[in-house]
Amino acid sequence: MDNGKAETKSNTTEKKPYVRPRNVNLGLRVSEEERTMIEKRMEQAGMKNLRAYIVKMAVDGRVIRVELDSVREMVRLLSNATNNVNQIAHRANATGNIYANDLDVLRGHYEEIWTQTKTILRKLTALT
Repeated sequence: MDNGKAETKSNTTEKKPYVRPRNVNLGLRVSEEERTMIEKRMEQAGMKNLRAYIVKMAVDGRVIRVELDSVREMVRLLSNATNNVNQIAHRANATGNIYANDLDVLRGHYEEIWTQTKTILRKLTALT
């Protein structure tokens, strides 16, 4: 067929992208509130396809389980230090003196607090 236009054939064959077979159906029900949250996070991630977002999050997403034992220990140490400061303040008000031993005890508590703080920060850094 000659219509005045030259026909060109491409010598290269186009490669089709590999598509993983998806033959398993997973049913999922969510509340309206959960759907709104999912859509908001999907938008924040710059994705427009809900199925693609859910698959991506299920396969590549992270669930972070935070162990609060370290934080509880930090609260305990802070409470101890605060109690010691109050005791020293009462003693200083009653006697007009601050004893070196009291300051050493406080220093020890603060060193424990900083050690615990570093432990918590190290664990949080490992999560990222």
